Amino acid sequence: MSDAPVLLAMEGDVAVVHLNRPDRLNALTPDMLDLLAATLRRAAEDGARAVLLTGEGRAFCAGADLTASVGMRDSGEALRRHYNPVIATMAELPIPIVAAVNGAAAGAGASIALAADIVVMAQSAYLLLAFANIGLVPDAGATWLIGKAAGRARLLEMALLGERMLAEEALANGLVTRVVEDGALLQVSQGLATKLAGMPTVALGLIRKQVGAALSGTLAETMEIEADHQSIAARTEDCREAIAAFLEKREPRFHGR
Repeated sequence: MSDAPVLLAMEGDVAVVHLNRPDRLNALTPDMLDLLAATLRRAAEDGARAVLLTGEGRAFCAGADLTASVGMRDSGEALRRHYNPVIATMAELPIPIVAAVNGAAAGAGASIALAADIVVMAQSAYLLLAFANIGLVPDAGATWLIGKAAGRARLLEMALLGERMLAEEALANGLVTRVVEDGALLQVSQGLATKLAGMPTVALGLIRKQVGAALSGTLAETMEIEADHQSIAARTEDCREAIAAFLEKREPRFHGR
C-alpha cells in the first residue's frame, strides 16, 4: 500500500478514499488536508458518481496532528487555508459522500465525518470534541454541523465537556445515519455508496445543494430553489429514462446524465 496520506481507488463508479496515516490515527496535517480536498475534486471530475470515505487502521481521524502545529503562528489562518477548504469541497461536491467511521472521529476528524451525506458508524466508534480540554474552540465547521443536526444543548455538551459521544448516542441525536457491527462497516457502507452511484447523479447533486440551502434559508427561498432544481432535473437523461422505464414496466438504467 502507498504511504501517501490520502489514497484513492475506483471500485466501479465509487471513489474509495482512505485517510492513510494509521500510525498517527490519521491525524491531519496541512499537506494531507490539501491532498484530501484535491482528491475529492479529482474523483468527481474523473466521473465518480459517489465517494466512500474512511480511515485506514483503527481510527477514522484523530483530528489535527498537534506535532505539525508546533510553531504555527496563526491557527485561524491554517483553518482558512487548509481545514475549511476540505469541508467546503465536501459541501460543494456534485456527488454524494458516504463516510464509514471505523473508530475515533475527533476534532476536525469529526467535522469531516459529519460533512458526509450518509454517515455509517461502527459500533465501537465515537465522536469527540476535545478542544476545550486544551484551551481551544471547535473548528472546521463542527459548531454548524453538530448544532444543525443535534441542537444547542447537545452541541454545548460536546464542546464544553469534551467527552466522547458513542455511536449509538450519535445515532439517537441525529448526527449519523446508521450504526453497524464493526465487522460489517465497510460492507454496509460500500453497499450504500454503490447504490447511490447507480442512481440519477444530477438529481442527487441538486438534492445535496438544496438541503444545504434549506438549513440556512427561509421557506420561500427554499421553495424557489426547489423549483429551479426541479426544472434542471426534469431535463436530464436519467429523468427521461426513469419515465420510459416506468411506462415500459422495467428497471431504469441510469448513467448519471
